[in-house]
Amino acid sequence: MSKAGDSASVTVLLTVDRGRAFEAFTRDIDRWWRRGPRFRNAPGDRGFICIEPGVGGRVFESFDVDQERGGKVVEIGRVMVWEPPSRLLFQWRNANFAPFEQTEVEVRFEAAMTGDADGCRVTVVHRGWSGIRPDHPARHGQPTVEFVRGIGLWWGDQMAALRGLCAAEIRG
Repeated sequence: MSKAGDSASVTVLLTVDRGRAFEAFTRDIDRWWRRGPRFRNAPGDRGFICIEPGVGGRVFESFDVDQERGGKVVEIGRVMVWEPPSRLLFQWRNANFAPFEQTEVEVRFEAAMTGDADGCRVTVVHRGWSGIRPDHPARHGQPTVEFVRGIGLWWGDQMAALRGLCAAEIRG
């Protein structure tokens, strides 16, 4: 059982089947993951986000800092469970986390009807926030309940973008 304030959960219904939903979430993550300082470490529109397939694969962002310093890779986490097309679990680390600080993101893909067609229900649960101290900079000074609600809204924005990508594919 989760501790109070430990997790945020978001569910979205997609107009594609589980296999395509898993592929869109993982392989095509850079196509839907929102850009900007609220969502990425890279300044502006530079860089890309990637999930390397399989257990142990990195979840990372790569971008050019500038011409003199070259590229930078920020590892966000590591894949802990890789079970296409039904489940993905990865470690999550904010850029300002200490080496021992981490949370985890579990993504489940379940078959669901969308109108007359096969679709997919995607549920994202981001948990482990009770292990991050209340005064941590990642919390922006917010009380636990407000902070975790903000994490849920953040993932809601991300899942709306994933839904948009999948809907665009259907419209062709």
